[in-house]
Order: sequence, then structure tokens, then C-alpha cells
Amino acid sequence: MINRDNYLLIKSHLKYLKEVEQLSPASLSRHWFHLRHLLIWVDEKPLYRSPEIRPTFPVYVADLPGRRGEPSLAAVSQKKITAAARRFFHWAKTMGYKGYSQIPVTWINTLRPARANYPSDEHVYVALEEATLLATFQVNQNDLALQRDQAAAAMLFLSGARGGAFASLPIEAVDIEARCIQQWPELGVRTKNGKKATTFLLPIPRLMDVVEVWDATVRHALPPSAPWFAPIQNNWGDQRLIDNPPGETRHQILNRRLKLLFASVGLAYKSAHKFRHGHAVYGLQHAQTMADYKAVSLNLMHNDIKITDSIYAPILSEEVKNRIGALGNKPLATPDDELESYFQSLSNEQLSRALVIIAERLSR
Repeated sequence: MINRDNYLLIKSHLKYLKEVEQLSPASLSRHWFHLRHLLIWVDEKPLYRSPEIRPTFPVYVADLPGRRGEPSLAAVSQKKITAAARRFFHWAKTMGYKGYSQIPVTWINTLRPARANYPSDEHVYVALEEATLLATFQVNQNDLALQRDQAAAAMLFLSGARGGAFASLPIEAVDIEARCIQQWPELGVRTKNGKKATTFLLPIPRLMDVVEVWDATVRHALPPSAPWFAPIQNNWGDQRLIDNPPGETRHQILNRRLKLLFASVGLAYKSAHKFRHGHAVYGLQHAQTMADYKAVSLNLMHNDIKITDSIYAPILSEEVKNRIGALGNKPLATPDDELESYFQSLSNEQLSRALVIIAERLSR
């Protein structure tokens, strides 16, 4: 039986997340779903007695059955459930609720998935080669839906947008000439936590060509408020674009269509979010300065560059390995090489200024 005081305190925590931390309704719903496991685990005992309860919460979560007959929950689900519990206890302790101020921070920090259940650091992502193959393989010219799906694959990789944001992106939010998209909630774009940003597309010509063709197609057939990932009506094999607003499950339809696209090419399926990972990996691999790194982070709509680093550093582990392995095989740069490289990095205006400075120095 669920303890009433525990339930009311969890509800107070959710209210705080809504009013102070301004979590979206979808995020609040997920938090409530995750925290219900905490209420069931503790049963009638008060939550501040949690450090005494056995089995521990991470062990309890690890033993929960998974979906569709799987023996246990997915590692990602276990991580989210324990993270929600950790966040709750930090909040209750900080707020000074009776009994919670005595809970050690060291115990709260143990609320993590069992070590064997951590997700692998070797994250999966869509590589540029895969995105290019998906977007450019030959399809039946009468198959409008598949052409749209190819454009979706190209745009997902170029933009790094989340699946929900992309699926709800209206035509008016896409500016191909400026190579940017307006991820603005007031335009109907469903961004994470209602964030607003104008983000930019990677300059990859082969993918941009596919995006441009589809962009011209939807602009010719639909009004600016219609979805860029447009719904298609199929009437006895005759396909046409229709002006229907994106439903709540539009991002799920996007992933189903991507599954068909991957199957058509003969590649293992990867979700829309894996294109976002691919966008980030491509950007970080080509970043040459901290300013480039920061630009990639901002384009992913991260509030802090540390978020980008924590998510994508594991993905780039192979890149790090290759670069470290090549260090001993590269000839050492001579001072002349470094000087030449420096001058090549300067603009004409900077070179002119440098010549003035050098002339002044030589005349002394």
C-alpha cells in the first residue's frame, strides 16, 4: 500500500519542477511515471527511511520486468528511474523536510543503475556515409512518401534536430537559402522543455541537394504553416501531399518511416535521435577551435558545453583512440612550419597589419 505522506511529497516535488524549474507537461508526466516506482518500492514506510530498506532501490529496479516479455527493464529506463529518485531526494534534503535532512548525500548518490546495467559508452549514431546512402539511393519517382523520407533523413543529419521538433517543423520555419531552421514553439515546433532557438544546417552539398528538392516540392503544394515532413494521402497508388497539422504521435510515424527507409537500403535501423548523434559527431570531429566546439553545442540547443561533452565524448572515443595512436607517427613540426601555418590562418587584413608590425620591428 502506498504511504499517503510519501505520495503528497512526491506531488509537491512535481509541482516544484513545474513552477520553479519549468519542466514541460511531457517531462512532468515522465517524472511521475518514474517516481511511482519509488512509491511502490518503499511501500508503507516513510521515504526518509529509504537508506534502511532492502533490497535497495537500484536492485529493485534491476529486477523489474521489461516490456514485451523481456526479463528486465532496458538499461536506459533503469538509468532514468534512478535519476528521478536521486533528483527527488536531493530536493527533499535541500528543502529541509523532516527526516530528509539527515539522509547522507553519499547515499543519495548511490541511486544509480546496478553497475552491470549501465548503457554502453559506445553510443550508436548515423554516420555521414549512412545518411548519404539513405538520402540519395534511387527510388521510384512516383513514390512521394519515400522521397519525403529521404529528405527527412538528410534534414535530420544536417540539422541535428530532435525527432519531435523535426516532425512538427512547419515549412515557414525552414530557410534553405540561409541554411537555418527556426525551432520556435510559437510556430508549433515541439522542442524539448519548450526551448527556442534558430539553428543551422551543416554545409554538406549532397544532403543539401536532397533537402532543397523536397523543400521546393512542399512549398509549391502546401501553405507555409503545413509540416515540412508533410502527411501524404494514398488513394489507389496515387500519392499527394495534404495540409494536416502534425498529431501527437507524428514523431512515432517518423521513426516507422525511417525503419522502412533503412530496410529499403539494407541497413540496420537507427532511430531519428541517432541522426542527431551523427550530426554532433560530424560537427565535433571537424571542430578545430573551442569556438567551433561551442558552436556545435549551441546548434544542439544545449545550455552548457559540458552537456555536449558529457553526451558525445563517449561517442568520440574511437576518434580519440585514432588521434592518440597517430601522434607518434607524425613528423614534429618545425618552427618554420608553425609560422607558415599561422600566416595561412590570417585574413588579408590581418596579414597587412602583420606586415606593418614586422616592418616597424625590422626598422628598429
